Amino acid sequence: MRIVKASVSVALLLLFVSCGSSKSVSKGKRIPLPKVVIEKPKDKKVKKEVDKLVKKKANLDVRTVAYISKYAEVAMEEMKKNKIPASITLAQGILESGSGVSQLALKSNNHFGVKCHVGWKGDYVKHDDDEKQECFRKYKEIETSYKDHSEFLKTRSRYDALFKLKKDDYKGWAKGLRKAGYATDKRYPEKLIRLIETYKLNNYDKIVLKKKIKDDPKERFKKHKIRKGDTLYSISRKHKLSVEELKALNNLDSNTISIGDELRVE
Repeated sequence: MRIVKASVSVALLLLFVSCGSSKSVSKGKRIPLPKVVIEKPKDKKVKKEVDKLVKKKANLDVRTVAYISKYAEVAMEEMKKNKIPASITLAQGILESGSGVSQLALKSNNHFGVKCHVGWKGDYVKHDDDEKQECFRKYKEIETSYKDHSEFLKTRSRYDALFKLKKDDYKGWAKGLRKAGYATDKRYPEKLIRLIETYKLNNYDKIVLKKKIKDDPKERFKKHKIRKGDTLYSISRKHKLSVEELKALNNLDSNTISIGDELRVE
């Protein structure tokens, strides 16, 4: 394993509904962020994809790369069992857990923001979301969170249409999740698709489906040259990004920018 220092991108938590359980875990102190560790996947093809990301880490959020290195194979296994694109599962996990370092994820191993729902009999944690101290499921292992996410989508009839899409139609899934009511954020599909295409998450779908992965041409990203008066907020608004997305794209850990520098904006 290699340990890499990196900035932390803050991702939005898009959560499900309801609450109810029998075992409580108190709020407690804020959990410190873990070190960034890029794993070495067992699958050679997955390792090759992770190595590509590591080589481009100057243009990517390294904590997100580390997350992918650890959970790509988990998402692929869920795809094999439940027909949900690994790219979609990974993108949702990254987005909703802040690449695994949101406080909810750290204290509950809940990477998909699944609330307790009526009838939940397992452990839970209380976490402020739409309302203060809402009830979220707590898992012993993160992998269980992945399994529960798959089960959630498979057992809710409003998602049935998604399982009729082509197995690697990540755009259809991203748009369909929003249409089916998974998220209230109008930009939810765009955020998932951006993550998938930035980090080439659809290549893990191809590995599962035994499709050929084409070598990427030299990537040319759209950039913004910083001028007098520019701020991260004004630049993000101009290019239809959030400030945190802009910082993640450029691996920034502060809001300091300098005139003449260039920022990647797609």
